[in-house]
Amino acid sequence: MKAMTPKAIVGQWVEAFNRADVNAIVEFYAENAVNHQVAEAPVTGKPAIKEMFAKEFSEADMTCLVENIFEDGEWAMLEWKDPLGLRGCGVFHVQQGKIVLQRGYWDKLSFLRMHNLPVPGQGE
Repeated sequence: MKAMTPKAIVGQWVEAFNRADVNAIVEFYAENAVNHQVAEAPVTGKPAIKEMFAKEFSEADMTCLVENIFEDGEWAMLEWKDPLGLRGCGVFHVQQGKIVLQRGYWDKLSFLRMHNLPVPGQGE
């Protein structure tokens, strides 16, 4: 059986993300994968990535609307927006059918404000 392409993996990752299915999302990652949302510290390993997504989905209702998915060899790039107008992109390095590195670029301050979450350094 032929392994899925990075573009196909990211497409299925988005479907699991939009269901807020943490267990399905984490299965796309290699055991020692790194997820680095550049507005946050890198998260390493499937258990930590699972914990990160569980926390995020408990705090905000997130939806990823795909604008583009590009592929180049072992890499896929996802350009996305959400229903509230936030935009960003994710870069995924896929090896042997698993995400080994994900970097996400988005505006953390806009995200916190859109979801009425506390802004670090500002009084409650």
